[in-house]
Amino acid sequence: TLNSFVVGPNNQFAKSAASAVSESPGKTKFNPLLIYGGVGLGKTHLLQSIGNYVLLNNPKSVVSYITSEEFYLNFIDAIKNNNTKLFTSRFRSSDLLLMDDIQFFSGKESTQEEFFYVFNTLYQEGKQIVLTSDLPPSSLKGLQDRLISRFQWGLCVDIQPPDLETRVAILKKKAEESDRLKSAFMA
Repeated sequence: TLNSFVVGPNNQFAKSAASAVSESPGKTKFNPLLIYGGVGLGKTHLLQSIGNYVLLNNPKSVVSYITSEEFYLNFIDAIKNNNTKLFTSRFRSSDLLLMDDIQFFSGKESTQEEFFYVFNTLYQEGKQIVLTSDLPPSSLKGLQDRLISRFQWGLCVDIQPPDLETRVAILKKKAEESDRLKSAFMA
């Protein structure tokens, strides 16, 4: 959840953007929202927190969470089984599309093409798109220029490695959560 995300100077802007998008999906200037940074810094946490918040506050919303690898593999299966229309309708009917690790689209031309059309449909309908990547759009290699351009339409925010105080706060939060789970399990 957004409440369980430990905020520090390294991620405060990303957390604020995620909160704004959660509260008004598709209605902010943060569409798409692209969060980028190194491994283990909280990108997926924020991505899933947005989806959880939206579903909690509007259970009728259609929220699609998928990694780019899963998107690619599902697209390959759709081609193989001759049901690409069903595949695309799944994503084009989303109110909120959350996609993790878009850098894995690199070199996958047909998948990029399909995602381009899904992206355009959702964007034109005012639906929210949130993406994560390990690099900023301008540094992504092997992606079509038109995708890179679209990723930059909204807001791109980075998450940096946490400072010492934030790391300690994260450890304390994890310890508290672990203690709560143990207590609940023992009860």
